[in-house]
Amino acid sequence: MVGCAHAGPGVEVVPRAEVAFQPLNPARGAASPQAGVLWGDIKQDVPSGALIRFADGFSSPPHIHNITYRAVVISGAVHNDDPGAERLWMGPGSFWTQPAGEAHITAAQPGLAATAFLEILEGPYLVRPPDEAFDNGERPLNMEARNLVWLDEADVQWIDASKDNAGGASIRIAFLWGSLGRDQRNGTLLSLPQGSSGRLRGRGPWLRAVVIRGGLAHQRSGSLAPVPLGPGSYLGAKDGGDLDVTCLPGNDCLIYVSTQGTYDFAPAAPAPQAREDALDLKVVEVDDDGP
Repeated sequence: MVGCAHAGPGVEVVPRAEVAFQPLNPARGAASPQAGVLWGDIKQDVPSGALIRFADGFSSPPHIHNITYRAVVISGAVHNDDPGAERLWMGPGSFWTQPAGEAHITAAQPGLAATAFLEILEGPYLVRPPDEAFDNGERPLNMEARNLVWLDEADVQWIDASKDNAGGASIRIAFLWGSLGRDQRNGTLLSLPQGSSGRLRGRGPWLRAVVIRGGLAHQRSGSLAPVPLGPGSYLGAKDGGDLDVTCLPGNDCLIYVSTQGTYDFAPAAPAPQAREDALDLKVVEVDDDGP
């Protein structure tokens, strides 16, 4: 786990630029995808989240994993399917699941810097040959971003609609996996309009959020200096902790939220001037072509 120098009590904040990468499968040498752990430890039996950076044109041989994982594309385009399936390139904001024991291949579209976020609920994350395949009862899912179903504040109680947001634009949620009951694990995508601000608060023991698109500014409690967070950055809160965030002007923000239990997002009233001017913040894009 990388350091959380920007965090307060019960809060973890990891800007993308501070994530350290290592080979996901060292046996493949330079062809191996690179993994940057955001929380947990993918080599241990603990819940973990990691960024996966693919070499240009990467394509794996058929293989299986010992555990189920879920993933969201951050940049470029990724294919993940049965070994004989035609290529289905999933762009940024797309979501897929890979059940334990299911033989598949993973590829990155040539010419694009492909990066994805990967989450596991148990570990370690291991690669095995396809002749060890087994059926664990789950089924894979490939959900291209354009096929997601979005709900706004009129459809879901997780958003406080009593406050205005930037320009009247809608704050939306797409439910991806899991159960919505108390103490149940689930994953969602939260879409915030550019220029909007609000407070993200978990109702359970933990909440984890990964920036997929756009630029966030996180306002740490008791600090005058917000932390800029670009795609691939991570925020976490324990025991109902608050995460005060602003979606900086330029693009709408897309955030993957993983929780145990439910969460609330309460929009703040818009500032009288553009938030980027008020905060004087810029999100530094990270070059994903490096080793």
